[in-house]
Amino acid sequence: MAVIVTPVDSSLQIIVQTGVDENNKPVFKTRSYTRVKTDATDQDLMDVAKQLAGLQAHPVNSIRRVTESELVEQV
Repeated sequence: MAVIVTPVDSSLQIIVQTGVDENNKPVFKTRSYTRVKTDATDQDLMDVAKQLAGLQAHPVNSIRRVTESELVEQV
């Protein structure tokens, strides 16, 4: 049977390094921006993330797009 994938929700995450712990390992915090349009392109999200990264007080470690989808079997 074929599976139909329908995007339900999407969010943008910017992971920043806020410092180091007592073992000198990096400490990260995630800044989440929810309710991103599911049809927004990856390039659009990267462009927005770069603009938001410039507003962060801490260095950006990574940028993620998190997409939630519904799977339905086609009968």
